Amino acid sequence: MDLNSILLTAAGAIGGVTAVIHGILMKRLIIRPIEANFAANGRISEPLQKLVALLLHFSTFNWLLSGLALIAAAIWLEQDARLVISLLAGSSFLYGAIISHWAIRRPHPGGILMSVACILIVMGLTVG
Repeated sequence: MDLNSILLTAAGAIGGVTAVIHGILMKRLIIRPIEANFAANGRISEPLQKLVALLLHFSTFNWLLSGLALIAAAIWLEQDARLVISLLAGSSFLYGAIISHWAIRRPHPGGILMSVACILIVMGLTVG
Protein backbone atom coordinates (compact mmCIF):
# COMPACT_ATOMS: atom_id res chain seq x y z
CA MET A 1 0.00 0.00 0.00
CA ASP A 2 1.46 3.36 -1.02
CA LEU A 3 1.43 6.56 1.04
CA ASN A 4 -1.57 8.00 -0.85
CA SER A 5 -3.63 4.92 -0.01
CA ILE A 6 -2.58 5.06 3.63
CA LEU A 7 -3.58 8.73 3.88
CA LEU A 8 -6.99 8.12 2.27
CA THR A 9 -7.56 5.08 4.50
CA ALA A 10 -6.69 7.15 7.57
CA ALA A 11 -9.10 9.88 6.46
CA GLY A 12 -11.82 7.28 5.93
CA ALA A 13 -11.19 5.70 9.33
CA ILE A 14 -11.31 9.07 11.08
CA GLY A 15 -14.51 10.01 9.25
CA GLY A 16 -16.17 6.66 9.96
CA VAL A 17 -15.23 6.53 13.65
CA THR A 18 -16.27 10.16 14.11
CA ALA A 19 -19.62 9.31 12.49
CA VAL A 20 -20.27 6.42 14.88
CA ILE A 21 -19.39 8.51 17.94
CA HIS A 22 -21.48 11.37 16.53
CA GLY A 23 -24.46 9.06 16.12
CA ILE A 24 -24.24 7.73 19.68
CA LEU A 25 -23.86 11.19 21.21
CA MET A 26 -26.56 12.64 18.94
CA LYS A 27 -29.01 10.00 20.17
CA ARG A 28 -28.15 10.51 23.84
CA LEU A 29 -27.76 14.27 24.01
CA ILE A 30 -30.14 15.61 21.37
CA ILE A 31 -32.67 13.11 20.05
CA ARG A 32 -33.79 11.60 23.39
CA PRO A 33 -34.37 15.02 25.01
CA ILE A 34 -36.26 16.22 21.93
CA GLU A 35 -38.43 13.08 21.92
CA ALA A 36 -39.11 13.49 25.65
CA ASN A 37 -40.07 17.12 25.10
CA PHE A 38 -42.35 16.18 22.21
CA ALA A 39 -44.00 13.44 24.28
CA ALA A 40 -44.51 15.77 27.26
CA ASN A 41 -46.09 18.51 25.16
CA GLY A 42 -48.08 16.17 22.95
CA ARG A 43 -48.27 18.87 20.29
CA ILE A 44 -46.13 17.20 17.65
CA SER A 45 -47.27 14.15 15.74
CA GLU A 46 -45.41 10.84 15.90
CA PRO A 47 -44.41 10.91 12.20
CA LEU A 48 -42.82 14.32 12.73
CA GLN A 49 -40.93 13.03 15.77
CA LYS A 50 -39.52 10.19 13.66
CA LEU A 51 -38.60 12.58 10.87
CA VAL A 52 -36.65 14.84 13.23
CA ALA A 53 -34.59 11.90 14.52
CA LEU A 54 -33.90 10.61 11.01
CA LEU A 55 -32.86 14.03 9.74
CA LEU A 56 -30.51 14.53 12.67
CA HIS A 57 -28.88 11.17 11.88
CA PHE A 58 -28.49 11.97 8.18
CA SER A 59 -25.04 13.50 8.70
CA THR A 60 -23.99 10.46 10.74
CA PHE A 61 -25.03 8.13 7.92
CA ASN A 62 -23.37 10.32 5.28
CA TRP A 63 -20.05 10.51 7.14
CA LEU A 64 -19.99 6.78 7.84
CA LEU A 65 -20.70 5.94 4.22
CA SER A 66 -18.10 8.49 3.07
CA GLY A 67 -15.48 7.00 5.39
CA LEU A 68 -16.16 3.47 4.15
CA ALA A 69 -16.06 4.67 0.53
CA LEU A 70 -12.68 6.33 1.11
CA ILE A 71 -11.26 3.15 2.59
CA ALA A 72 -12.62 1.07 -0.29
CA ALA A 73 -11.28 3.56 -2.84
CA ALA A 74 -7.83 3.50 -1.26
CA ILE A 75 -7.71 -0.29 -1.36
CA TRP A 76 -9.40 -1.23 -4.62
CA LEU A 77 -9.98 1.70 -6.96
CA GLU A 78 -7.88 3.63 -9.46
CA GLN A 79 -6.89 7.29 -9.25
CA ASP A 80 -9.93 8.72 -11.09
CA ALA A 81 -12.39 6.95 -8.82
CA ARG A 82 -10.35 7.95 -5.77
CA LEU A 83 -10.57 11.58 -6.86
CA VAL A 84 -14.36 11.49 -7.23
CA ILE A 85 -14.91 9.72 -3.91
CA SER A 86 -12.42 12.01 -2.19
CA LEU A 87 -14.21 15.10 -3.49
CA LEU A 88 -17.59 13.83 -2.33
CA ALA A 89 -16.35 12.62 1.07
CA GLY A 90 -14.14 15.66 1.54
CA SER A 91 -16.97 18.09 0.81
CA SER A 92 -19.17 16.30 3.34
CA PHE A 93 -16.42 16.30 5.98
CA LEU A 94 -15.58 19.93 5.27
CA TYR A 95 -19.22 20.97 5.62
CA GLY A 96 -19.38 19.15 8.96
CA ALA A 97 -16.19 20.81 10.16
CA ILE A 98 -17.31 24.30 9.14
CA ILE A 99 -20.77 23.94 10.67
CA SER A 100 -19.28 22.50 13.85
CA HIS A 101 -16.84 25.36 14.27
CA TRP A 102 -19.50 27.94 13.40
CA ALA A 103 -22.21 26.53 15.67
CA ILE A 104 -20.09 25.75 18.72
CA ARG A 105 -17.85 28.86 18.45
CA ARG A 106 -14.97 27.00 20.07
CA PRO A 107 -12.88 23.96 19.22
CA HIS A 108 -15.10 20.89 18.96
CA PRO A 109 -13.69 17.35 18.78
CA GLY A 110 -15.88 16.39 15.81
CA GLY A 111 -14.98 19.52 13.88
CA ILE A 112 -11.29 19.00 14.58
CA LEU A 113 -11.43 15.36 13.46
CA MET A 114 -13.32 16.24 10.29
CA SER A 115 -10.74 18.97 9.58
CA VAL A 116 -7.93 16.44 10.02
CA ALA A 117 -9.75 14.02 7.68
CA CYS A 118 -10.01 16.79 5.05
CA ILE A 119 -6.29 17.51 5.33
CA LEU A 120 -5.51 13.81 4.96
CA ILE A 121 -7.72 13.60 1.88
CA VAL A 122 -5.91 16.52 0.24
CA MET A 123 -2.56 14.98 1.13
CA GLY A 124 -3.71 11.58 -0.13
CA LEU A 125 -4.54 13.10 -3.49
CA THR A 126 -1.43 15.25 -3.86
CA VAL A 127 1.48 13.47 -2.15
CA GLY A 128 3.82 11.52 -4.37
